[in-house]
Amino acid sequence: MTGPLLDFRDVHLSFAGVKALDGVSFHVNEGELFAIIGPNGAGKTSIFNCLNGVYEPQEGSILWKGSEIIGRKPYHIAQEGISRTFQNIELFGAMTVLQNLMLGRHHRMTSSWAAASVWFGKARAEELENRERVEEIIDFLEIEQYRQFPVALLPYGVQKRIELGRALAMEPELLLLDEPVAGMNLEETEDMARFILDIKEELGIAMILVEHDMGLVMDIAERVMVLDFGSNIATGTPEVIQNDPEVIRAYLGEEFESEELLEAEDQAMKAAEIETT
Repeated sequence: MTGPLLDFRDVHLSFAGVKALDGVSFHVNEGELFAIIGPNGAGKTSIFNCLNGVYEPQEGSILWKGSEIIGRKPYHIAQEGISRTFQNIELFGAMTVLQNLMLGRHHRMTSSWAAASVWFGKARAEELENRERVEEIIDFLEIEQYRQFPVALLPYGVQKRIELGRALAMEPELLLLDEPVAGMNLEETEDMARFILDIKEELGIAMILVEHDMGLVMDIAERVMVLDFGSNIATGTPEVIQNDPEVIRAYLGEEFESEELLEAEDQAMKAAEIETT
């Protein structure tokens, strides 16, 4: 395939005249870990909802492997290879880990419910094949000890890992990660960062990461896009983004400048104090 895996072009999205996205453009290459950051209400989740087909933009284009996906149903987009985790865990608490992950394989099961209910022939072979894939994901995410536990009984950090596992069970080519470490402690955050990097390096899956933990983003992302009030104000490597004056103003306010400038001002203040003593 030539060109980017995903091409998000000049997308405009409004609700009752309020602009959620104002001409946002970016692209994601195969196997790339791309991050989107910005203050609350900047439009990050709106982008994910456009990619999933939940929202339909008024203007712009979203090309997935060269084909337009605006107007397509969410389940069609999922079948095309785009899966998602959610900021708020969306698991079935009374079901086991194994059962929750098997739900991520539903689009790959072709047998009728009647055939599946008797669990014979093609239906049985199909379920065993999908079960094998789910077991691989359980091993990959190191949750073997929880596989038969109801999800509601498990720690929050483990539930976030299961949410990731269900998305992986869909065998995506693009994985949308919506605040995967929100609410986690340091150890859980480090574990999740390791799994995200393993997904990139071992499975070769492209990812878009939306996250407020700037340490995590700057450590693992290859490129970062910064949103502010629905507009893209900067895109680049983590090093470039961290030193962009527009980004610093969007996060810290107009009175703040780069670290270099703050250091220079501090030195000047110290020099002035020496001269007056």
